[in-house]
Amino acid sequence: MLLPDPEILRLIAYLVGFFAFVGLNAAYLVWLERKEAGHIQRRIGPKEVGPFGLLQPLADALKLMSKQVFIPQGADRVLYLVGPVLVMTPAFMSFVTIPYAENLGARNLNVGLLAIFAFASINVLGLLLGAWGSRNKYAIISAARVVSQNVAYEIPMLLVVVSLVMVTGSLNLHEIVTTQAGGFWNWNILRLSASPLMPVAFVIFFICMLAETNRAPFDMAEAESELIAGAFTEYGGMGFGVFFMGEYANMVVGSSVLTILFLGGWGCPLGLWPGVHWFLIKLYAVIFTVIWIRWTFPRTTFYGLLNLSWKVLIPLALANLILTSALLKVL
Repeated sequence: MLLPDPEILRLIAYLVGFFAFVGLNAAYLVWLERKEAGHIQRRIGPKEVGPFGLLQPLADALKLMSKQVFIPQGADRVLYLVGPVLVMTPAFMSFVTIPYAENLGARNLNVGLLAIFAFASINVLGLLLGAWGSRNKYAIISAARVVSQNVAYEIPMLLVVVSLVMVTGSLNLHEIVTTQAGGFWNWNILRLSASPLMPVAFVIFFICMLAETNRAPFDMAEAESELIAGAFTEYGGMGFGVFFMGEYANMVVGSSVLTILFLGGWGCPLGLWPGVHWFLIKLYAVIFTVIWIRWTFPRTTFYGLLNLSWKVLIPLALANLILTSALLKVL
């Protein structure tokens, strides 16, 4: 009897693991967000369904799955249904390239960093097609703003990434983590010998990550105080649920990339006992901060959002790139 190819079995195992990881994060990051928001705003979060409300995500999922899928009259049926899929699929594909530990990752790609940004560029297309296909003017206005936002914030983010690639000499995420081994003083966020603006580059990347994942105060895709529910106005049930899962999956991907590029990936802060546990600690610390910011700062105006990118972040990212280039050339 022919035995299955071990490589195929490994890929199937990773595929099942990614589905479970994305699903659990989407479910329980919602619970964490509601709990964290409750404590920040001096109120309680979910507590009735299960101990400490831990079964609330399951109840929410059952509610969404039981709702009828309703397509608005006059909508483009194909685009309406494809929109949520185009938001969720690229986020799921990005997990393939992320190394969680020395030997824990589906694929060790030499261009893993480039692959993640290629996948991420499809996300905004899903929002645009979903809004256009739903034939709702508020949704279309929101989608147009999201496209402008993504274009504006991809520029400073990529400028920061280019400077990091120059420092590390690789697009391989595994190698980028390896160059930061030995302790927190070797992490790129503190690599002042490469550029004195590295902590500033970290802040720029973090802000751009918030904007690229449509998190407050840059959540122009939703903007419920201005445009009903933004690009999701005509979506209900699992259509809305998939958009929601895509947002949290993108948040995990963005936080993972931030952890790899600046915080040493799976490395221990003191250089001892590196492993996946350190990666997860750093990852969820970043996610906790992302949620904290959402419930602390009000949504910015659209013009303020664009001015922040074009007038502040892009000049700072360019200055960091030029300074990094000069130091590498001289030293």
